[in-house]
Amino acid sequence: MRQVVLDTETTGLEPSQGHRIIEIGCVELENRRLTGNVYHQYIQPEREIDAAAIEVHGISNEFLQDKPVFRDIVEEFVTFVKGAELIIHNAPFDVGFLNHELQLLGGRHEPIDTLCSILDTLVLARQMHPGQRNSLDALCKRYEVDNTQRDKHGALLDAQILAEVYLAMTGGQVDLVLDQESNDSAAAAGGRTELAGMSGLERIPVIKATEAELQQHRQRLEEIDQASQGNCLWLK
Repeated sequence: MRQVVLDTETTGLEPSQGHRIIEIGCVELENRRLTGNVYHQYIQPEREIDAAAIEVHGISNEFLQDKPVFRDIVEEFVTFVKGAELIIHNAPFDVGFLNHELQLLGGRHEPIDTLCSILDTLVLARQMHPGQRNSLDALCKRYEVDNTQRDKHGALLDAQILAEVYLAMTGGQVDLVLDQESNDSAAAAGGRTELAGMSGLERIPVIKATEAELQQHRQRLEEIDQASQGNCLWLK
């Protein structure tokens, strides 16, 4: 399963008022593992940035003067995200801006939510933590994700942080796979093996019961079976 964690920065809040995207940041996950592949691009929006937006992300009009416009980067961007599940915090905002940019190109590409499926982590967080604050900063605190570098919003940095938050939020749903080498050696030693979490986070130690403990367990079940006149469900 290929997922792309995505964030954007913009000139303002409403594409309907002519505001545009100025930065796109994407982080790739493959089978819930960070691959190291990213897409990051600053974009010349062909308009001025609102002062209030500059306060949020710190990106100035002067900085963007020599950056490419969206129509010059759209093919590379679409190639990176097409067919993936996009993981976005407050997805309607970013999807609305991306679709606005695509519409301005006169139908060269389908809407982003047609090219990709969308998972909104804000909706997910509200389902998991109803009545609580579910901003990205609040989720970082809740899941102990380091966001100390986040003085201002930045598309790539926020996508990287969101990737960690998403993996932590959904950690209970992670499929675990045996590390074959550790499993083989543990089987020979009758001791400890490890599971590699698909999230790519810390490896989770699994302590196997010793033979003596297994024998005690079997003995206890036999006692229960005898006391219940052969009705021990665990033995059945």
